[in-house]
Amino acid sequence: MPQLGFGVFQVPDDETAAAVTAALEAGYRSIDTAAVYGNEGGVGQAIRQSGIPREELFVTTKLWNADQGHDETLKAFEASRQLLGLDYLDLYLIHWPVPERDRYADSWKALEKLLADGRVRAIGVSNFQPSHLRRLAEVSDVVPAVNQIELHPYLQQAELRPFHAERGIVTEAWSPLAKGGDLLAEQTIRSLADKHGRTPAQVVLRWHLQLGNVVIPKSVTPSRIRENLDVFGFTLDADDLAALSTLDRDVRTGPHPDTFNVV
Repeated sequence: MPQLGFGVFQVPDDETAAAVTAALEAGYRSIDTAAVYGNEGGVGQAIRQSGIPREELFVTTKLWNADQGHDETLKAFEASRQLLGLDYLDLYLIHWPVPERDRYADSWKALEKLLADGRVRAIGVSNFQPSHLRRLAEVSDVVPAVNQIELHPYLQQAELRPFHAERGIVTEAWSPLAKGGDLLAEQTIRSLADKHGRTPAQVVLRWHLQLGNVVIPKSVTPSRIRENLDVFGFTLDADDLAALSTLDRDVRTGPHPDTFNVV
């Protein structure tokens, strides 16, 4: 799984093919979508038109909350696979735990079947808290390959990241730049951008990479798409990382996994 991928959250389906095409042309090889985004068709179109060999791409999509349950999950996976136009997926995630419905363990069993059947190369979760991950460990010996969570300098997930590391779970960050632009206007980040001759967004993405996070920034602007990938030519030093660690506010831009129950 490439450590830096391309996300398409909130990209309309009719704009998704162009955005993914720009990303693939820039050099991205990992694309992250989800059933609820409504743009799996656009992702599939861009992949087909790219001419890039399938084995060079890493495609992720996610099971929506309304489709949790064993049989429902298998049906939803097949619908996503067909929209993407792929023979198999590289990673399939349970999008949210929705604990009050208590169906994510049944969905996990379905993901295990998809993995065993070779229809997906890896399975994981998204927005799971330690309590949800422990529940899966009670019913399954298969450890999620990935937990995709909200993670950025304002929400550094200082407890969850070590929890993942102890269990061999990859930490993947959604909303890696937070939302609204406040993070990128932080003086600490702007000073580091000036120091390294980079943009604030590049500094934050580099921070993620040095922490070991997988990261999936989103943009529909070709120049920004290329800029977000150009983060391998510099390194943040220990003082830089220490300065960024002070920005943690434990503030979410999205819902809390313990209470989010939208279906």
